[in-house]
Amino acid sequence: MQVCFFEDDLYTRFHPLTLTRPVDDLRLGIFTIAEKWRQVLSNYNFNRTVRSELIGIFSNLTTAQHPTLWINSRFLPSESLVDKIKNLEPGTCIKQDDTIVAAHADAGTTRNWLKKGQPDVQSLLVLEGQHFQCISRLWDLFLLNEQEIIADINLIENFPSVNGTVSSHAILENEAQIFVGSGATIEPGAILMANNGPIYIGEGATVMAGAKIQGPAVIGEHSKVKMDAKIYHGTTIGPVCKVGGEIHNSIFHSYSNKGHDGYVGNSLFGQWCNLGADTNTSNLKNNYSEIHITDWQSGDQINTGQQFLGTVMGDHTKTAINTQLNTGTLCGVSCNIFSSDFPPKLIPSFSWVGTNVIQPYKFDKALKTMKTMMNRRNISLSDSYIRLMKHLSER
Repeated sequence: MQVCFFEDDLYTRFHPLTLTRPVDDLRLGIFTIAEKWRQVLSNYNFNRTVRSELIGIFSNLTTAQHPTLWINSRFLPSESLVDKIKNLEPGTCIKQDDTIVAAHADAGTTRNWLKKGQPDVQSLLVLEGQHFQCISRLWDLFLLNEQEIIADINLIENFPSVNGTVSSHAILENEAQIFVGSGATIEPGAILMANNGPIYIGEGATVMAGAKIQGPAVIGEHSKVKMDAKIYHGTTIGPVCKVGGEIHNSIFHSYSNKGHDGYVGNSLFGQWCNLGADTNTSNLKNNYSEIHITDWQSGDQINTGQQFLGTVMGDHTKTAINTQLNTGTLCGVSCNIFSSDFPPKLIPSFSWVGTNVIQPYKFDKALKTMKTMMNRRNISLSDSYIRLMKHLSER
């Protein structure tokens, strides 16, 4: 039996994050959505269907010799949904309202669906499901992050509470809910407060002297929290990141840096982002009204219904020192923002953003910067990755 993740038509709602990744690679809690499912369906083989521009970067199912469980990658693995999927009979599917949640198809049907590029459940017996947790909009990621940190902690079997090096001068409140992975270091004066939710410190991570972390919170593998940083509840710092300053209810996917002072709240960051010193995100309007964002695909204004919403930043985007980002700002892939004023709230990919001017970011220069940053982490650009970036630069 294999699992195949698929995206439905709502994947564009998660741009700019999903310009460079499938929905199942979005990080929420400790893990990406795909990693969550791998935890709960550990005996299954996993694959996905991907958009053409992502082929070669992410695994892509091209044929099938065995029955396949198709899972909509927007849905999160609750106990009730996992149980229902495990017991899903061949030739049946689960729907929530008009949305396909999951389907069990034989090998022949799966091959036909692969030719079409998506599941076609018209011939299957439909089972109406109860309400299952899913993400429908960008802001769902930080709204659900606290509960998903708690859920993901419960997925880790036999994880030692403290297995790293913790200074005797660090303070761990409610230590039973603090998880410190092998090779991790908690320096003197660090304060970890798990009174209101667990704190996960991944393998090889470092929490430097004087840093404060309030659970629920995640510091991913080999990430570093700088001295005197303040990490508030609902925050996930993914693997191989470096963060400082003040961060609240935000998610950094991986390989991104906010190494200096400045405030980030209710915000989402992809990979390879870098925030210059004293970069600040506004997450609350002065009149306390609900925040609007621009739909990436249509350009329409959307009332998010949220009073708190900061910045969503695509991969490889950078800000200069003292950058200020308005509420509900969307930054595309590979942007260089150095405006002395608030930049626009919608910044297209491959933009060079100065004060009162936006110019195209020349592809060869952008690519050189990508190579330099990724080489610092011993990661090379593949031909497929370069093709994706070229595709995004020409849209």
